[in-house]
Amino acid sequence: MQINEPMDLIIIGGGIGGVVCLYYAKRAGLNALLLEKQGVVGGLWAKLPEWQDIQSPGKEWTLGDVPIEGEDQKSVLKNIQAWVEKFELAPWIRLSEPVERAEADEAGWTVSTTARTYRSRFLVSATGGHNRPVVPPIGRSHAAIQEYHSSTLRDPSVITGRDVLVVGGGASAYDLLELCLKHHAHRIVWVYRKTRWMRPTQKPKNIAGDTRALAKMQMLGNSAEKISRDITQDFRQRYEKFGLQEILPEEDFDLRRHQLIPGRREMIEHFREIEKHRGEVARIEGRSVHVSSGARTDVDLILWGTGYEMDLSYFASPVLSKIRRIDDLAKRCGSLFRSLDEPNLFFLAVLLDATGASMTWSYAHACRSIVSHICGKAHLDTAPVRGKLAHFELAVFLAERDPYSYPPDTWRSEYEKLALEYPQNDPLPIP
Repeated sequence: MQINEPMDLIIIGGGIGGVVCLYYAKRAGLNALLLEKQGVVGGLWAKLPEWQDIQSPGKEWTLGDVPIEGEDQKSVLKNIQAWVEKFELAPWIRLSEPVERAEADEAGWTVSTTARTYRSRFLVSATGGHNRPVVPPIGRSHAAIQEYHSSTLRDPSVITGRDVLVVGGGASAYDLLELCLKHHAHRIVWVYRKTRWMRPTQKPKNIAGDTRALAKMQMLGNSAEKISRDITQDFRQRYEKFGLQEILPEEDFDLRRHQLIPGRREMIEHFREIEKHRGEVARIEGRSVHVSSGARTDVDLILWGTGYEMDLSYFASPVLSKIRRIDDLAKRCGSLFRSLDEPNLFFLAVLLDATGASMTWSYAHACRSIVSHICGKAHLDTAPVRGKLAHFELAVFLAERDPYSYPPDTWRSEYEKLALEYPQNDPLPIP
């Protein structure tokens, strides 16, 4: 079915980024539509296992008085759906319409789904960066080991009493190690090529992931370099305090490149009980896992905490359709999220790994300025940004390009007040 009437904006993807973008588009009076391939909004959170959760307090996920009950998968999903209900966005959302092709021309975009074809002047890709679970290609010979990616482990009770191998050195692997301890694995083996920085702590990760202090430092004028040095010093002391020097990352923490991952309490407490091998899984033979270091271990279960790839295969552009990593996409964007390869195209995925950030906060500010650009009230230039920006630093960056959303005479004092005086336990207001 062909829909000939051109729209102002089409948003691909119904996760929190897409829903927030639709909110700002409708608030600005744009003729906008959101296309979601699943039968519900929620994006990745509609598919993740129930044990998955966010790395920050609930107050850092939601905004204003949009309710959230907790940090678990069900609560996050309900919060995304609460945005749709509160702001009456459902009439402009098309569920169960996977996009098959998006192609730019002189007039804008042609977007084809399994049901119909749309025309739009602008396009926002909000399909995220967690589309394809990554499991490294390795040799398998008569493999007799159960394997799960972190996104497909539905029933954690399969861990109980078993010998489990966790693979990966980032947030997903840390979660899986924590899960193994919680569900009483008989033996835990950990294989990692390198590790990402985390903040060792005895607090639950959702509490340890609070980013308000970082936001305050940014708004007080501390440079990313100074904050990075302070964080590195603090982290190194914490690694030594908790006896974690064995997994100390090779390079200093860099706010421009690294995600601020809160520590996992159980993993830290039982660190010495975990059998560790630095390297990569080379091959599996029967129940034996061979590691690139030369080690071999027999296990019952492998849990892959090896992350995700992007899927932009719906783009007609051969350059965009082949991109798999967020960092590679970021290099092809100006002003953080304006595509350099195709006109009138914006990507929200580049915000996903922003360090120290509330995702809803980041999405709200990004989407508000994207909509301002579409309405001709802001100018998101084509200069690439080296590194990640988050929280109040993102606001500072956008203020230079979007005077409509950030009135030059008042915005800074308002944000300073927000950083220094706003109640620490309250969700931040919707900008």
